[in-house]
Amino acid sequence: MPLIFWLVPVSAVLALLFAYGFFRQMMRQDEGTEMMRRIAEHVRKGASAYLRQQYKVVIVVFFVITIIFSILAYGLGVQNPWVPFAFISGGFFSGLAGFFGMKAATYASGRVANACRKSLDGGLRLAFRSGAVMGLVVVGLVLVDISVWFIILNQFIPETADGYKLMTITAVMLTFGMGASTQALFARVGGGIYTKAADVGADLVGKVEAGIPEDDPRNPATIADNVGDNVGDVAGMGADLFESFAASILATALLGAAAFMGADPATEQLFGLDVQTNAVIAPMLIAAVGTLLSIAGVFMVRTREGATQKQLLHSLGTGVNVSAFLIVIFSFLILYYLQLPNFVGIWGAIVIGLLAGIGIGQSTEYFTASAYKPTQRIAASSQTGPATVIISGVGTGLTSAAVPLGIIVVAITLAFLFATGFNFHVDYLNFGLYGIGVAAVGMLSTLGITLATDAYGPIADNAGGNAEMCGLGPEVRSRTDALDALGNTTAATGKGFAIGSAALTALALLASYFEEVRMMLVKFLDLPKGDPKRLINGLDAQDAQFVDFIHHYEIHLMNPMVIVGIFLGVMAVFLFSGITMNAVGRAAQKMVDEVRRQFKTIDGILEGEAEPDYARCVEISTKGAQREMMVPSLVALLIPVIVGLIFGVAGVTGLLIGTISSGFALAIFMANAGGAWDNAKKYVEEGHFGGKGSEGHKATIIGDTVGDPFKDTSGPSLNILIKLMVMASVVTVGIAVSYSLLGPSL
Repeated sequence: MPLIFWLVPVSAVLALLFAYGFFRQMMRQDEGTEMMRRIAEHVRKGASAYLRQQYKVVIVVFFVITIIFSILAYGLGVQNPWVPFAFISGGFFSGLAGFFGMKAATYASGRVANACRKSLDGGLRLAFRSGAVMGLVVVGLVLVDISVWFIILNQFIPETADGYKLMTITAVMLTFGMGASTQALFARVGGGIYTKAADVGADLVGKVEAGIPEDDPRNPATIADNVGDNVGDVAGMGADLFESFAASILATALLGAAAFMGADPATEQLFGLDVQTNAVIAPMLIAAVGTLLSIAGVFMVRTREGATQKQLLHSLGTGVNVSAFLIVIFSFLILYYLQLPNFVGIWGAIVIGLLAGIGIGQSTEYFTASAYKPTQRIAASSQTGPATVIISGVGTGLTSAAVPLGIIVVAITLAFLFATGFNFHVDYLNFGLYGIGVAAVGMLSTLGITLATDAYGPIADNAGGNAEMCGLGPEVRSRTDALDALGNTTAATGKGFAIGSAALTALALLASYFEEVRMMLVKFLDLPKGDPKRLINGLDAQDAQFVDFIHHYEIHLMNPMVIVGIFLGVMAVFLFSGITMNAVGRAAQKMVDEVRRQFKTIDGILEGEAEPDYARCVEISTKGAQREMMVPSLVALLIPVIVGLIFGVAGVTGLLIGTISSGFALAIFMANAGGAWDNAKKYVEEGHFGGKGSEGHKATIIGDTVGDPFKDTSGPSLNILIKLMVMASVVTVGIAVSYSLLGPSL
């Protein structure tokens, strides 16, 4: 084990220690008046109650899947026996990351509201450092999980003379990403349904019909809405990016093990197994250094009283951009120290990934922030009613997808070319794929602070809700509104970043899928060398190149299995989106009915003389989310297995191509359209185009209501769908290889 590897667990421990320090620092702050404490306690209890119910469902699902994996591993012999344990550990750590982040957020919101009674800078710093708890817990737990597994598997998997030890280790480690993906999907879908059912009910009845302000304590759905922000946008996003971070590192490690393997004819004369080891640990080290730089970046975020939205965005951007700039320097030093062949080109791929992440974030900010023309045009369309608001928002969302798609195309192309040294020979294909994986790691390398900017959003939103419900003065509400509007933009930017990282990560996983096919034939099925079943395009699977697998499984556009797979991938994306949108609609209808019932039957509720039944609304959202999240989750888990069983490796490849391309585009459209509708409403509430209470304001509320499930349920869930379907294909590769009905099988 190289000495430099120990930087990975050290960085993990430091991240967790700083996360704990920020949490303790936040807990020492005053939570405010008795009313402020009571409101915050309602939200905490609701969020904890929901997560307990969600984890009960998830535990059952994990138990069933673990049994299935155990049968595949120990009964049928088409899976590595370590996989069931890796699956459980990935899900456990993903859930743990979401839980800790949500705990910090629910304790922080009341304290942020109280800090805003004194200054805008105090509120911003407290909210951001509380969000940093989530960011640092996620990266810390990912690096802990990776470090522990790498150390354990190095001890238990025997040495081989052909470089397959590291291939085996990284192939096994990659499978714990499916546990993280499964947990993330339940967290994102369930949390998204929960929060949007409450939000839609609160807006349509409270703001439109009753004409009361947002977060008004007279609205029965207000507490459920605030709870939902935490379980969806904090716990859900944390579990989501936990999986992205882990999968990008592990997929790149596997591609590195393949590209620099001593048994590879293209490299055996040039590189030894030490270089292979360095290629495997390189993405881990880049992530570790990025984590340390994220900690430093958190301390750079501050602002001044009366700051504009652009100045607040600049304050957050300072920490993120400085961390990104420093990782460019330190990643070069890491690669130079590891002495990887063409390390300058690999470093260039890292820089490309970072720039792509920043570019996608800037694009999202432009299309969703109220400081820019697209959102202002949506607000202006409110003067002719809700229909034009919806049309304008859809048009903005569709247009906005073009820029991130273009950025990803450029990033993939340049990362591939840099990593191969602009060499197009087929023997260098693995190096190019390694470059794409490294670009994904580069994009996510400063996730500790990037995720902090995202988790900051729901904390600021809840702080504004607390201030409104507790009747704090207009100066305080002005500060919390400024932080809330900033949070809407950072949340939209974070979603764009998460979706962009999902696209690059999924491509790295897709490339690693074929290495899993190789490992299945060479190691897991225990076929002797020379067995005809091990032959790939006439070569033994151990000696076959990437293109040999492509030829063997006939992965080209004239193969109907590939075409069918592509269509099924697109179908899965739209089916999943439709199911989740309808789930929000059904749950929201129950919430609307309940809020209307309380307004009619509870005397004095609109006069503020009687307290609404908050618990009933929390219960409706909880039950709705639990009931509705099962079907879309099963769609994501079952389709890759069924396609592999029927259409084989070629069908699965097409499925993943269709899922990645259509899912990325649709997710960007939904996230940006929803964010733009939300900020258009905020822009009108600031006094533009009639201000609060006007007909234009009501039109933007309708637009925001349509956009809620776009940006907080279906859109962000799609990036998990993309990764989960790829990961499920990787983990169940033995089924596609061994039992395919229509493709080559054993």
